[in-house]
Amino acid sequence: MATPKNNQEANKPTFARDLGLFDASMIGIGAMIGAGIFVLTGIAAGEAGPASLMSFALNGAVTLLTAFAYAELASAIPRAGGGYSFVRMAFPGGAGFVSGWMLWFAYIVACSLYALGFAGYFWEFFAKYFPWLTHLVYGIIGHHSAKLGVTFLIGLFFIWLNVRGAEVTGKTENVLTLSKLTILAIFIFFGIHRIFSEPGQVSESFTPFLPNGLGGVLVAMGLTFIAFEGYDLIATVAEEIKNPEKNIPKATFIALSVTLCFYLLILFVSLAAIHPESMTSWQFLGKYKETAIVRAAEAFMPAFGVALIVFGGLLSTMSALNATVMAASRVSFSMGRDLWLPKSMAAIHQKRRTPHIAIMSTGVILLIMAMTLPIEAVGSAASLIFLLTFAMVNLSVIVLRRKYPEIPRKYHVPLYPVVPLLGFGLNIFLALYQFKFQPVAWYITIGWIAFGLFLYYAIFEKRAAVFEPQVILPGIQAVTEEGKTCIMVALHNPDTVDILLNIAIPVARRRSKPILAVTVVDVPRQMPIHEGMRFAHHKEPLLIRAKKIAAERKIDLSTQLIIAHRPSDGILASIEQHHAEALIMGWKGYTNAKDRIFGEIADRIIRFATCDLMVLKIGEKLEMQRCLLPTSGGPNAKLAASILSAINKEMKMTITAGYIIPENATPKQKVEGMRQMEATLANLKPKGKCEKKLIEAKAIAGGIASASRDYDLVVIGAAKEPFFRKMLFGEIPEKVARFSPTSVLVVKKYEGLVKSILKKVLG
Repeated sequence: MATPKNNQEANKPTFARDLGLFDASMIGIGAMIGAGIFVLTGIAAGEAGPASLMSFALNGAVTLLTAFAYAELASAIPRAGGGYSFVRMAFPGGAGFVSGWMLWFAYIVACSLYALGFAGYFWEFFAKYFPWLTHLVYGIIGHHSAKLGVTFLIGLFFIWLNVRGAEVTGKTENVLTLSKLTILAIFIFFGIHRIFSEPGQVSESFTPFLPNGLGGVLVAMGLTFIAFEGYDLIATVAEEIKNPEKNIPKATFIALSVTLCFYLLILFVSLAAIHPESMTSWQFLGKYKETAIVRAAEAFMPAFGVALIVFGGLLSTMSALNATVMAASRVSFSMGRDLWLPKSMAAIHQKRRTPHIAIMSTGVILLIMAMTLPIEAVGSAASLIFLLTFAMVNLSVIVLRRKYPEIPRKYHVPLYPVVPLLGFGLNIFLALYQFKFQPVAWYITIGWIAFGLFLYYAIFEKRAAVFEPQVILPGIQAVTEEGKTCIMVALHNPDTVDILLNIAIPVARRRSKPILAVTVVDVPRQMPIHEGMRFAHHKEPLLIRAKKIAAERKIDLSTQLIIAHRPSDGILASIEQHHAEALIMGWKGYTNAKDRIFGEIADRIIRFATCDLMVLKIGEKLEMQRCLLPTSGGPNAKLAASILSAINKEMKMTITAGYIIPENATPKQKVEGMRQMEATLANLKPKGKCEKKLIEAKAIAGGIASASRDYDLVVIGAAKEPFFRKMLFGEIPEKVARFSPTSVLVVKKYEGLVKSILKKVLG
């Protein structure tokens, strides 16, 4: 990301970057290839038959669409919290809070499921190979208590491990994930060996392919989608990954590719390598559900096969538990840092650089949940929450591209915006379809969201508001009449007050509008907004100077001093408050940020202002006697002519219409140029002293910039650009404004209500 803009950003607690590409990939793979593949293989086969392969493949495709979104956002915004952090930036307020609140809950539920799953496999292993010990323990404390005891101990162990540090956690995850991949590879190897030894039996296992129709495929997709949750954990620990711009996209796609290959191969050999006598292979797998892989291993693996698979289940639940404890704690840490959970959640251990309070708090909740709640019921809600979160992340890609175009993005979603829109739609479809076969998931999710919104509006909204960008719009002096519009001038530099008003005053007279001069007190984000009143005296001389000039010119002028955490927000709010018809602002002529056009403040105002715009780059000459008006046509050219007519009425300039022709232009091209210039000058009322000039140049922008050396001012209309393009005024006006040595006034007509609404929705 860009460097922090204020002290609050710079002083935020951060992590040590200890995780490389391999570590990040293992976190994603470890989270996805968890107990889900052991439990869900039989369930999916029972619902869709052999077409369960299609269910897993389609889920992989849906997941890939969202993975593109995570890859772009996590590499550009490598903040702890993953999907929550992206949604919060795109949709601040209640929607952002709910995204984190839901995700934290879903991760904790997943942690609880994995802890209970480990306990189940643990006692399954001992029951098969050490039955006397199992019977002894069950006889003393009972089956349920024995399972809860192991759940508590394994949960406690991984909470402690995460407190130790990301590097320790990452190395543990690597060992666990590689071990279980090895075990699953052995399972696949023996399954393929059986298939090749009995090739004639394979076709029978896949006939019919769709025994329950496409409906069965959709049900299996909904039930198994949670098996693809996990790659997003890479984004959740993004602050701890080295070289995040490159490693996060790579790790995301590596994790998803490896996982999908293993899922399809495991399901394929489970269907094709077993041949039960009284039923089909998919019916056999559906009968045994969560133990289907163990039963399949008995059919085609040597005697050690069952032990190996049970041991693989232990490793899978351990690695998934380890990864999700890390992810859940990072979400709560990020919410604590944003003051949307208790501030202590954002504490980082000075030595180990881990969010120890967030980890321990998350751990306590997951242990309580695992040992008291009906985890199967809330588990279905976790799958739904992940679907809703993934949908919001896809939408966030579009919103953040519009809202923060200046953020460097080294990875871009392909086929934008089709891919994120498709990902959003498919995730919403699966979420809605889940109501058909698991309505309880929706009831739990709605209840959890309602409880979170109550806490947000009762407690966290007011506390977090201190750090949200805010604006104070005090009452203005000589307030303009209610319902009337005005011409607004944004003042920042004392040296440019006179020049900006020299433009604003004739425009205001031409339109019979009062002038409102505004300036902004920029308050650091770490300070309460009202503290800005203490710095108001630094900006008041600008407004005093503006009123003095207006009095000398006998023009109505009001002033407003705005206090804002972000200057652009202050000016935009004032435009809406006073229904400004036009805004005049200055530009220094360059920006130090390569990813911005006019600078952070100007770019946002130009992009989102709901009025006509006049941006003045002040050049070397301060007098305005000779003006160049390049011809371009369109509504912005007419606006340029109208504004120049107003300025010329008071300044009596010599106006030259300019038209660029290629070197060695034909007579026909020269005639066309003269015709265009005549049409342009016809829009000037009154015309005043006018001239025409054909300018020979290889490039339009370069020709205008070069010719402008003989003039005091260039007035040029914005070019029409596609809606999603980054250009604010168009390539030619922006190049002229940047490279011309003289003053350049770029004007842009307000696009209208429809595009204004779209901008607000998307940005």
